[in-house]
Amino acid sequence: MLPTPTKFFVTAGSSEGNSELTAFDNALLQARVGNVNLIRVSSILPPGTQYTPDLEIPPGSLLPIAYGSIVSTVQGEIISAAVAVGISADSFGVIMEFSGKCTRDKAEAEVIAMVKEAFANRKMELKDLKVASAEHQVQRIGCAFAAVPLWY
Repeated sequence: MLPTPTKFFVTAGSSEGNSELTAFDNALLQARVGNVNLIRVSSILPPGTQYTPDLEIPPGSLLPIAYGSIVSTVQGEIISAAVAVGISADSFGVIMEFSGKCTRDKAEAEVIAMVKEAFANRKMELKDLKVASAEHQVQRIGCAFAAVPLWY
């Protein structure tokens, strides 16, 4: 069993590749999570988790991460991914992810609205909000990726 994470950061990246998988991998590298093993998690930030923007994850680590990503092969298409973390004053937080064929502004608006709705549904007060996003115009095969890595 994995311990409960105590640190997090928000990140995003976008890139091209010669295949859908290498476009995704290159976007991970841009987002500083390309040399770890991703363990996709759902969207709750553990209580007391500290925002650590310069956190470095050791290569090869098993990394719990909430993320949104999109890959496209349509030349000229605009794709974006965004994440938002809502932090409460005295409890856990909520993470929302979004990706789509849209601008960065649209993706950010979507995740912010989802965090606000999640807090309202839980009758929690939103104390702070962290957002990361990436926008990409596809040349051949492109990927946009945004994530909330959780660490110990």
